[in-house]
Amino acid sequence: MAATQPTRIFAGGAYFQLKNGTRYSGGLFRTTPDNGKWELLSKGLPENVESRIVVFHPTERDVVYAGTQDGVYRSLNAGDSWARLGFPVKGAIVWSLAFHPKNPKIMYAGLAPVGLYRSLDGGDTWHPLKNVPVPEHCPMSFPTRTIGIAVDPANPDDIYVGLEVSGVVVSRDGGETWKDVSAPLIKLSEDFPHLKSRIESDTDASGMLDSHAITVSAAAPGRAVLAVRMGLFSTNDHGASWHDMQVGQHSPLTYCRAVITSPHDARVMYAGLSSSSRGHDGSLYRSSDIGKTWARIDHGITARATMMAVAVHREDPSRVYCVSRCGQVFGTEDDGKSWREYALPQGVQDVYTVACG
Repeated sequence: MAATQPTRIFAGGAYFQLKNGTRYSGGLFRTTPDNGKWELLSKGLPENVESRIVVFHPTERDVVYAGTQDGVYRSLNAGDSWARLGFPVKGAIVWSLAFHPKNPKIMYAGLAPVGLYRSLDGGDTWHPLKNVPVPEHCPMSFPTRTIGIAVDPANPDDIYVGLEVSGVVVSRDGGETWKDVSAPLIKLSEDFPHLKSRIESDTDASGMLDSHAITVSAAAPGRAVLAVRMGLFSTNDHGASWHDMQVGQHSPLTYCRAVITSPHDARVMYAGLSSSSRGHDGSLYRSSDIGKTWARIDHGITARATMMAVAVHREDPSRVYCVSRCGQVFGTEDDGKSWREYALPQGVQDVYTVACG
């Protein structure tokens, strides 16, 4: 069913300072395709809010959640005002949010340093999940981030969590117990020279451990797809083994920051591909066969930085939005036939998330 109301577009980022002292702004912003002017949202949010993840409620159109530097916030009026939810940790930096695929009252939140929380009442209250491993495969200059959470639509007890930079952990019992499944990713870097990468670390496996996003499609139950520095990788056995999806056969850019499954067609996936973490180009690719083949769809626009996130409108599959790290939001309202750029305010340069609904 096509959306009958204007699309609300959200984008969020962090405050950032370069080594030369240059400072960039963050914030949480909202616009519509008709308006195109970004509004900095602030009512009820923390001062100088940093938002690394924004998600719409699966069924309630005006309900939006934002992960911030102080827990999870919710808006009941599409962003006009916000309220902090019952998150038990002050100053908790939330990097990821996910809904249970069959019960939207159940939510998961991922933190940095590594931490996982669950809500059973739509976000009103949150409780820590215990026994979550905190692997230290690749210490970096920043705390390990719980960067992505994916719940298998066919078996919601199977939860996959990507860690930046430390691989993947998996639960097979709804989050009660966990297992680190990063060893096969490390093995791939040992076996294949083109999968070696060493950035700010002392291991050639850092690229394979550099998780950025993870998704599970209802069209391929039991199969998780992971986005890392070295491309896209999949597992069909809950992380016991990982396989290169060879996205480089379809794209000259393989650094992958975002991968999602369309909420309308489980065979359709989107991936943001770029040259590097802070590169000067980016692209958006779509697969119609659960990741077997990919084709670029962001024609007529030019990303000047890493493609960081992608979102599909919950009600209308023809509306797709993506965002580059330097604050360029790109959108199509006609399934990729035409695109438009919505540049965030000047000085916003470290953008992590985009959402539309």
